[in-house]
Amino acid sequence: MEQSKKKELQALAIRIRMAALDAVHSRGSGHLGGALSIADVLAALYGGEMKYNPADPAWPERDKLVCSKGHAGPAVYGVLATLGYFPYEELRTLNRPGTRLPSHCDRNKTPGVDMTTGSLGQGTSLACGMALGDRLRGRSSRTFLIMGDGESNEGQVWEALAFASAKKLSNLVVLLDWNKRQLDGWTEDVYPMGDYVAKFRAFGFETVKVDGNDVEAVAAALADTRRGGDKPYAIVLDTVKGAGIDDVAQMVMNHSVSVSDDQFEKWTAQLQAQLSALEG
Repeated sequence: MEQSKKKELQALAIRIRMAALDAVHSRGSGHLGGALSIADVLAALYGGEMKYNPADPAWPERDKLVCSKGHAGPAVYGVLATLGYFPYEELRTLNRPGTRLPSHCDRNKTPGVDMTTGSLGQGTSLACGMALGDRLRGRSSRTFLIMGDGESNEGQVWEALAFASAKKLSNLVVLLDWNKRQLDGWTEDVYPMGDYVAKFRAFGFETVKVDGNDVEAVAAALADTRRGGDKPYAIVLDTVKGAGIDDVAQMVMNHSVSVSDDQFEKWTAQLQAQLSALEG
């Protein structure tokens, strides 16, 4: 990857984190940890891998994103606002009466959101159906599914993955956010799932594991999924919950985080410093 492109993706990831923080601060609290951990994969997807059109969010030939861990909506809203799907200022209406930005992703409310999610486990089934539907319609579109590691405790996830393999859905790319924490603790303590790479491969997926907070590594893994074939793809993203903001990453419980005015100023300054250093 050229350094200019890498910096572009890194800058987009920082802006996504800033936007997610802005949205959560406006509400006082929200699902910040899991939003921050997927900023880099969102940057890689929207910064070059996916085909989409902010002027026509329902464009039939677009690639689709299903954020099955729907509570990470602030990050999804952050990238959509940054790309112009709706005014940036609207981020500050997060989870308020009449908002188009509910706590969890809702395709009926938010321009650019392709599927309603939040009931954990169901997004995998929905993504499989979308990928199969595009294939039956003869479209070249692909479906990208972001799934949480805590969410993988759900049996429905693995039923859907078996379906994807059986139907040879090579237009489906599963992105597992392995940030190692879930709602009430470390995933290894709550419900250990073993070797994710081995599990995905056992279910018939072409599978790799990468540093999920390294945009260059994520972009390279995504590029490799363009080759088609007769298997769906899985990328295990080794991430840090709260990545990008030191205080959040170091919190013992950072699934839902309160953000005071002082914290907002401090954390925004940290992200702005990262952006300034990157852009010289």
